[in-house]
Amino acid sequence: MADDAAKPELETGWLPETPVGDTYLRRFLFNWAGMCAATARLHGGVVRDDAAYHLADSGRPAGFSNSATLLRPLIPGTAEATLEAIAGFFAFADPSRTGEVLLVSAWPTGDLGAFGWTLMGHPPLHLLPAGATPRPAPPELRIEPVRDVAGLQAAERVIAEGYPLEGLVDLPPGALLPAGWLEEPRAGLWLGWVGDRPVCVASSWTEHGINDVTLAATVPDARRHGYGEALTWRAALADPALPAMLISSDDGRPVYERMGFLTLQRLTLWYRRRPG
Repeated sequence: MADDAAKPELETGWLPETPVGDTYLRRFLFNWAGMCAATARLHGGVVRDDAAYHLADSGRPAGFSNSATLLRPLIPGTAEATLEAIAGFFAFADPSRTGEVLLVSAWPTGDLGAFGWTLMGHPPLHLLPAGATPRPAPPELRIEPVRDVAGLQAAERVIAEGYPLEGLVDLPPGALLPAGWLEEPRAGLWLGWVGDRPVCVASSWTEHGINDVTLAATVPDARRHGYGEALTWRAALADPALPAMLISSDDGRPVYERMGFLTLQRLTLWYRRRPG
């Protein structure tokens, strides 16, 4: 028999040489990592790529974009070294670095509490096939693309109020969406207006063959009117020739499934706070 060592390595879906387009899960992870990296760079932050993970840190509160995105499972024997490398990159003990850090895993991780992480949850990941037909938006809702700094600032206010995002409500304009976002060709951002008031927002990141829908939020007193769904449709169809993907909450899951999003699996999300 031939020596087992001579056998080629079987494809797992997360080898360093695995094409990004191997699965839609892999497309999503690289899309998410690319969005986080671009956001960190626009804030003057730092980025590190590795076969096991992509890391992006703005060094300040920046919503969900201070992120460690795992590109393969945490494997016994190497998991501790991986987590130590991630912690070293984000410099959790450095008082000059602020903002929470998110760890995104497509696989179960085991308990990371001993490494300083707190479990955020296991949200569903969804896929909307290309060619979906949107429902008409409510007639009183006006959807406009964000094309200037004033629009960015209005979108920030809606996001901060609609989620809400801890640490962002009282920060100056540009804390979440820097002006450079307007020049980023992969990014799309839309505001929904009722009269003269912005009430909902959604963004997309188009890369690696998908529209990743992010930052979908509606201010509390404007919910249950179909506004958030209309903005989600607009972001999901940023490039109508491509499928869309998104992470949802369990509360939001029925809305997305009604729209035609297919629930693929659950992710595992952890977070860590920093001193500032």
